[in-house]
Amino acid sequence: MLHEFKRYPLTYTIIALNVAIYLFAALLGGSLVDMDMRVLVDLGALYGPLTIADAQWWRLLTAMFLHGGMTHLLMNMFSLYLIGRGLEQYFPKSAYLSIYLFSGLIGGLVSLYVHPETVGIGASGAIFGVFGALAGFFLAHRDRIGAYTKAFMKDFAIVLGLNFFIGVAIPSVDMSAHIGGLLIGFIGGYIIAKWPRSLILFDLAMLAVVYVGMGILSSRYAQVLY
Repeated sequence: MLHEFKRYPLTYTIIALNVAIYLFAALLGGSLVDMDMRVLVDLGALYGPLTIADAQWWRLLTAMFLHGGMTHLLMNMFSLYLIGRGLEQYFPKSAYLSIYLFSGLIGGLVSLYVHPETVGIGASGAIFGVFGALAGFFLAHRDRIGAYTKAFMKDFAIVLGLNFFIGVAIPSVDMSAHIGGLLIGFIGGYIIAKWPRSLILFDLAMLAVVYVGMGILSSRYAQVLY
C-alpha cells in the first residue's frame, strides 16, 4: 500500500482530501449518505448569487472538493482512481496538478454560465480534465503507444458511463462542467505532451481564461438581475 502511494502520491492525496472533506460535511449535515445542500453552500458550493454577484470566486476551487452524497463521491473517486494514476505516470506532477485544477476551475465557470442560479458541486470537471489530458497524450504520441489504446478506451467507457449516471441521478451535478473540463484537459495534455517545456505558458493562458471568464460571468449575471 505504501509503495502504491509513493508511486501515485497526487492521485491518492486528492482522493484522501475529497473523502476527508466529505466526512466533515457529513458531520455538519448529520448524514453520511445524503448531504445537506445548505451545508454545501456554506462550505463553498458554486451558486451564482454568491459566486458571481458577491464575487466569492474562491467557490470555483472549493466546489471541486464537495459532493452531494455517497454515490456521487464514490463514483468520482473511482473514476479518478482509474485514470489519475495513468496521468501521474505519463506527466510530471506539476503538469498533473495544473491540468486538474484548471480543468475544475474552468469547468466551474462553464457550469455557472449555463446555470448561474443552480448549486453546483463535484470534482467531475477536474476528473474529466484528467481524462482529456490522457486523450491528448495518446493523440500526441499515437505512433508510439498504440498497444495502450484499447485499455485506455475501456477506461474511457467506464468513466463516461459512471459520470453519465452521476449527471442523471444527481441534480446538482452539471454536465456542462464535464465538457468544459474535458476540453481544457485535452488541450493541456496534448500541448504538454508535445512540448514539455510549455507548462508555464499553459498556466498563464489558463489564468487568462479564468480571468476573462469571471468578467464575462459578472457582465452576464448583471444582465440577468437587472
